[in-house]
Amino acid sequence: MKALLLALVSALWMLPVAAEDIGGVNTEWKLTGSHKLVVEAFDDPKVEGVACYVAKPERGGIAGAFGVAEELSDVSIACRQVGPIRFLEPLPRQEDAFSQRRSIIFKTLHVVRIVDVSRNTLVYLTYTDKVISGSPQNSVTAVTVDRATPIPLEK
Repeated sequence: MKALLLALVSALWMLPVAAEDIGGVNTEWKLTGSHKLVVEAFDDPKVEGVACYVAKPERGGIAGAFGVAEELSDVSIACRQVGPIRFLEPLPRQEDAFSQRRSIIFKTLHVVRIVDVSRNTLVYLTYTDKVISGSPQNSVTAVTVDRATPIPLEK
């Protein structure tokens, strides 16, 4: 019970991520709003020069219009170097780089940044979870950093 309460409080306090809507397509027409696939861009908040593009479904219909629909877990990701890479601070070996609610309270989209030290690479894993259970559906991408720029790690 304690774990459930802690997860619920964490979900409520999670700050929304500023994502830039890049575009999307309708997948199923509905009179009250179509189901869509949308693409959003997120700039890594700790690594200047890296952007992640997340494709995700958004439900239409009445529940979607009111923002109460639980979104599907089918999410894909591609992260790329979009400029010179500069680290704004040392990175932990693994952390949520972004998170975004996918339902009013219960479901969250995560993008986890994992540092592959031996290859000097940033690996980004996306998945969704719920307060009680998550989904095994996931997507992974990687951005290789030039060896002349070692990735600074937290101590």
